[in-house]
Amino acid sequence: MRILVVEDEQKMAAVIKRILNENGYIVDVASDGKEGELKVNDEQYDLLIVDVMLPQQSGLQLCQKVRATNPSIPILVLSALDATDDTVRGLEAGADDYMSKPFESAELIARIRALMRRGSDLKQSSVLQCSDLELDLTGRVARRNGNVIQLTLKEFTLLEYLMRNKGRVLTRSQISERAWERPYDLNDNNVDVYINMLRKKVDKGYDKPLIQTVVGMGYVIREPYA
Repeated sequence: MRILVVEDEQKMAAVIKRILNENGYIVDVASDGKEGELKVNDEQYDLLIVDVMLPQQSGLQLCQKVRATNPSIPILVLSALDATDDTVRGLEAGADDYMSKPFESAELIARIRALMRRGSDLKQSSVLQCSDLELDLTGRVARRNGNVIQLTLKEFTLLEYLMRNKGRVLTRSQISERAWERPYDLNDNNVDVYINMLRKKVDKGYDKPLIQTVVGMGYVIREPYA
C-alpha cells in the first residue's frame, strides 16, 4: 500500500515515514501543499496523511481539491490544533479522520488500518434504504429522492452503520467502537460533529428528517412518521 505524507516539518515527516515503513507501507513525502497536489495528480495513492498548516497551500485546501477529483481516497489530517472548530474545518474540507499532534505510533497505524479496512468493506454488493434515502455500497454513492449526496469515507461509514441498524437507537459508544473501531472517549465530540455534518447533507432541505436524536441515549435513523 502506498501512502503520501504531506508535512512541512522535516523531523515530523521523517518520523511518520519511519513508522509507516516499519509497518510495511510504501511512503512518499511532500513538503508543501502544492507539491502534495502535484504528487496526487501524478501518482496513485491508497491513503493521504496531510498536515493542516502547510506552505504554498494549506492542508485543508489540498483536501478540498483532492475531494473534487477523488471522493473515495481516505484522508487523515494531522494538526497541532485540537479545538473543535479546527476539527470541524478539517472534516468539512473532506478529511475522513483527524489526529492531533503529538500522537502515538500505535494510534497512527490503528487509524490507518481502520480507514483502509472500512474502504475495502464498502466494495461489497448491496444497497441499503431508509424512506427515500438509498446507500449503494458497491458504487459508494448515497442518494436521497434521486439526488446524489457527496460524502467522505467516514461520513459514508457512519451512514452505513446507522442504516444497517435502521430503527435502532445507537449510543455514542457503539458508533465510535463499531463504526470507527476505536473506544469512545467522553471528552471526544467527534461522533456529535459527524452526526451534525451528516444531517446537513442528508436531511437539509427535506420536510421529514431521517437522522434523529434520542435525548439521553444516542442517535437513530428511521422512516419518518406519517
